[in-house]
Amino acid sequence: MLGLLTLSRLALVAWQWQRVIDADMLANIFIQGLRFDMVMVGIVMLFPTLLLLPLATSRPLLKVWKVFLTFYLPTVAVLLTFMECSTPSFINQFDARPNILFVEYLNHPIEVGSTLLATQKLPLTLAILLCAFIAWQVSTKLKGLTANLHPVSLLSALVITPFLLLACAGAIRSTLDHRPVNPSTVALSTDPMANDLALNSAYTALYAMYEMRHEPEGGMNYGAMAPEETIERVRSQMKVHADDFVSAQLPTLHHQQATRTYPRPLNLVIILEESLGAEFVGSLGGLDLTPNLDRLASEGLWFENLYATGTRSVRGIEAVITGFTPTAARSVVKLGKSQKNFFTIAQLLGQQGYRTSFIYGGEAQFDNMGRFFVNNGFDSVIDQDDYVNPVFTGSWGVSDEDLFNRAHEEFSQSGDRPFFSLVFSSSNHSPYEFPDNRIELEGSEKHTVNNAVKYADYALGQFIEKARQSNYWDNTVFIIVADHNSRVRGAELVPVEYFHIPGLIMGGTIEPGVFKPVASQIDLPPTLLSLIGISSVHPMIGHDLTLPGMQAQAGRAIMQYNATQAYMEGGHLAILRKDLPIAEFAYRESQLIPTGSNNKELPEKALAHASWSSMTYEQQLYRLDTPNLQTAAIDDIEKSEEVIGKQ
Repeated sequence: MLGLLTLSRLALVAWQWQRVIDADMLANIFIQGLRFDMVMVGIVMLFPTLLLLPLATSRPLLKVWKVFLTFYLPTVAVLLTFMECSTPSFINQFDARPNILFVEYLNHPIEVGSTLLATQKLPLTLAILLCAFIAWQVSTKLKGLTANLHPVSLLSALVITPFLLLACAGAIRSTLDHRPVNPSTVALSTDPMANDLALNSAYTALYAMYEMRHEPEGGMNYGAMAPEETIERVRSQMKVHADDFVSAQLPTLHHQQATRTYPRPLNLVIILEESLGAEFVGSLGGLDLTPNLDRLASEGLWFENLYATGTRSVRGIEAVITGFTPTAARSVVKLGKSQKNFFTIAQLLGQQGYRTSFIYGGEAQFDNMGRFFVNNGFDSVIDQDDYVNPVFTGSWGVSDEDLFNRAHEEFSQSGDRPFFSLVFSSSNHSPYEFPDNRIELEGSEKHTVNNAVKYADYALGQFIEKARQSNYWDNTVFIIVADHNSRVRGAELVPVEYFHIPGLIMGGTIEPGVFKPVASQIDLPPTLLSLIGISSVHPMIGHDLTLPGMQAQAGRAIMQYNATQAYMEGGHLAILRKDLPIAEFAYRESQLIPTGSNNKELPEKALAHASWSSMTYEQQLYRLDTPNLQTAAIDDIEKSEEVIGKQ
């Protein structure tokens, strides 16, 4: 085991040599690496140690002991090998060893399996061959070692077992301190991926599962702050007058007066573009892959400094649909306490008489989206099963063309009743499958992220042109926004530049302009409510960016990067990490520059917002204070069962 994990670490360090040297982590990676490999040895050997006394001391049970050893140890070797083989691909995608995302993806074997077969054929084949070779080698060796086994005397087993258990426990704890070692032990540089190389991938995956069971659903606490102070600090940053807060039980529930009024409220369409980071958008200084979006940028309200809250689609959904801030836990789309009576703008608009829908090209059950939506205000969910004769179907569902054609059809038939819809694209998702003969390819290979971005932009442009000629354009507000970037990576504690995403609000009533300050995805729902003319009561803490003076503010954004959270205000950041002090940085020219504790308020704001998210989720305070919640819950459950039954 130690040899296998050391060889893997050597290969990973050679691959990431420059980042390891820049982080000054070379010695620590191997010293701490051996330590954490011993942790894994302790975990693996604990089970055989516990079985030694009952199985190895009895001649009738000795055969069982042999079978156990010859099955258990090769299986462990194969799992360790497979986890290390999967690490380079995971680092390429998430810039980290396998973590909670790896564990969560195991819940979706069809989508993940088809993606791996389409994009990772050679690495997958090599991994399977290597695992088979390791299994053969270990099994062969064990057969020789166990051929002449004799029972251990009961006295010997009674004497040696406690020492073996103590050795396993010592290896697992790896310290005499109050707390055992954990990933924070190797957080010795500002490059999270370099720190991760000191671990091993079986350990990081197991630790992620351990955290899922033992951390509160609302996420970890980055520090101590009294609930009263947390609420006061969060409310002070909401840009809401004290008189507008309307509930003592729900601390952020407040009245928002729309800055626009219309005889009839406008329709709202949120187009959530899969994995469209600023690095692909010419208007934001990226690659020239989005000519349609770049052209449209001058025809609506364009955001120059908009930041995603996370690195997963459910995190983007959480922000733009609920306005909820990110936590170190999973998105509220997937958590238990948010599966009913959790605020969404669909719920709010439904109470205002809107027809609400979610339109998706893939399977709505992915990441629990369908259940969350129908339980929290969406009247209908349209997914892959609802398309007849689609133009193209790939691993992640029908193409963006099919998606937008269906959306256009739905909107054209809406009649006089206002509607709200979340339209979620998927073509720009690995393995990057899309119809032929739509775009001029970048390079000779078709299935690349650059070509997928280009196709997604093509489909978006086609839809906007259709919408302009439709009966719903003049009374609809559209927002085009990314859920997150394609890959978030880099040597920084939080690679801020890869959280930068495009955002554009368009429609017949929207005047062209540019919003220059820093903005977050959580600011979009309150802003959109104003733009469609809806005054309402809600618990969202995001800013209404249409208010006077917002262009002159510094702006703020909250970004969750694995277990790390950044709170950025203008060009300054406070970064929160588990069991570590709050670090402060300036953000200049896409780099984090340590500043020390120059801004005493910024760390307190960061901690308050992180604490608020966890507290609000745990205490179920993020909801509308309506007298009909019980009836609404029953209706939502019935709708959920109906949709799930259909799927």
